[in-house]
Amino acid sequence: MWEDNNPVIAEKTRPQILVVDDTPDNLKIMSGLLKDDYHVRVANSGERALAVVAAHSSLDLILLDIVMPGMDGYEVCRRLKANPATRDIPVIFLTARNEVADEERGLALGAVDYITKPISPPIVLARVSAHLRLKAIADLLRDKADFLEAEVARRTREVMAIQDVTVMTLASLAETRDTETGNHIRRTQFYVRALAIRLRHHPRFAGYITDSRIDTLFKSAPLHDIGKVGIPDRILLKPGRYVAEEFEIMKRHTTLGRDAIEAAEDALGAPVEFLTCIKEIVYSHHEKWDGSGYPEGLSGDAIPISARLMAVADVYDALISRRVYKDPMPHEQAAAIIADGSGSHFDPDIVKAFLEIEDEFRAIAERFADQDGFLDGKRDYLAMAAEGR
Repeated sequence: MWEDNNPVIAEKTRPQILVVDDTPDNLKIMSGLLKDDYHVRVANSGERALAVVAAHSSLDLILLDIVMPGMDGYEVCRRLKANPATRDIPVIFLTARNEVADEERGLALGAVDYITKPISPPIVLARVSAHLRLKAIADLLRDKADFLEAEVARRTREVMAIQDVTVMTLASLAETRDTETGNHIRRTQFYVRALAIRLRHHPRFAGYITDSRIDTLFKSAPLHDIGKVGIPDRILLKPGRYVAEEFEIMKRHTTLGRDAIEAAEDALGAPVEFLTCIKEIVYSHHEKWDGSGYPEGLSGDAIPISARLMAVADVYDALISRRVYKDPMPHEQAAAIIADGSGSHFDPDIVKAFLEIEDEFRAIAERFADQDGFLDGKRDYLAMAAEGR
């Protein structure tokens, strides 16, 4: 029984058993029976038993009488099993009550065994040993399960952190090529999340905007212009406005970005929600509610929700930002342009949400304001689109 070649280790690791009985002679008998193999604790009442359990969380098994003054054994067992800290301690009823109904009630409360008095010492020792071994196995499995759960959580956090860093790195690369500070991608990221949170319970969007989707949108938004890395420098870095031919070339960034994400999906061999969301935003955030946008001229609900959210966020930020060919607009003027675009450029319900939280947009813009207040050298075809060009 639970032997160890090292007597010191054996003493330290002997299972702890609590014997609960209101009769001193019974406590003495059980202590004498168990003391050679186990560390025995005793309690002479139900109340005392709960106090001992609370003070000694490392108990391995409880031998519990039923008939006791005050709190009986059934109630003690019920409370033990109701407490997450004690519910896994095996309870064996050790009682003079020998009716089938009594045993059924005890087992129904969560006891692992039911032994009637007068006891047979070999039977008691055998059952105690068997249940301690079962508990040891259960504890081992539980510990392994907890370890695996913790390890999965740790690795998931690690993967998500790598994903976040990769997204921000790629997004910053695209913005760097466009000679803009990195704050545009941060502002639009928070705008999109603010809109999604506002629309989470809207009848048109509730089925799409879940808590997990809000997180996905937040992480996807920074890559909305990733396709710019494929635009020639003579176009991307040109100071001033684009002529019509140049603007057509610039519009290709949506398709270039979409194709890059699709290549990543093909490499994975399976659809991934995160990449799907990025692809929608990259490819469709220049579509307009009335069908006059690009690259496909989609209209209304045919435009992905993610792209519709991004459209409002991106245009607003373009309007309030300084460009080489224009001063930044004050928030009020930019908000008015967004409002005027309801039903033509933008989804009307998303515009309504924007107007309801426009102060939050203003706060985000101030929080992530460009350091010098000027986005050197950046032309913005979004501003052109917002002005109807």
